[in-house]
This record gives sequence, structure tokens and C-alpha cells, in this order.
Amino acid sequence: MGGALVRARIWVSGRVQGVGYRAFAHDVACDRGLSGGVRNLTDGRVEVEVEGEKQTVEAFIEVLRAGPRMSRVDGLELCWESPTGQQSGFRIWYA
Repeated sequence: MGGALVRARIWVSGRVQGVGYRAFAHDVACDRGLSGGVRNLTDGRVEVEVEGEKQTVEAFIEVLRAGPRMSRVDGLELCWESPTGQQSGFRIWYA
């Protein structure tokens, strides 16, 4: 604990909608004490915003690359951002 706080925005492509990907990301993030949220995008991708300790966020990203059993991750685009420290909890955002 006490590591550097980081924030990442991640776009995941492949078979990631309708396969429990958002619930999977939510459960993993909550288990690891991360904050942020996950949403489906109209172009078929899933977008994840996550904030937490650097090592934990990096491990979370690797789990997102694998995805849940029914998914197929074809690509993962990552953008590091400045942490805000203002979010609490991890949510599934709906359109």
C-alpha cells in the first residue's frame, strides 16, 4: 500500500459485449480496491476508466487482456492520465 496513484483509460475490442465483460471488470476492480467504471460503447468496444496504485492498475490491465471465459479480446488501447483521487468505488455505467 502507499504506492503511486495512477489513472488509465482503456478501450477493449473484440467479443466484449454481451459476454459479461463489464461485470467481470467490475468484480476484479472491486476485489482489488480500484476506483472508476466500465461502459459499453456504441462501436462494440468496452471502455474502462480505472484509478489506483500503479502496480494494482497494471495487474488489472493484464486481467482485462484475458477477459472472462466467453469473451475474446482482440485489442486493448491504453491511455495514461493524471489521477484525480476523486472517485470512490467502481461502477458499471449504462448509456
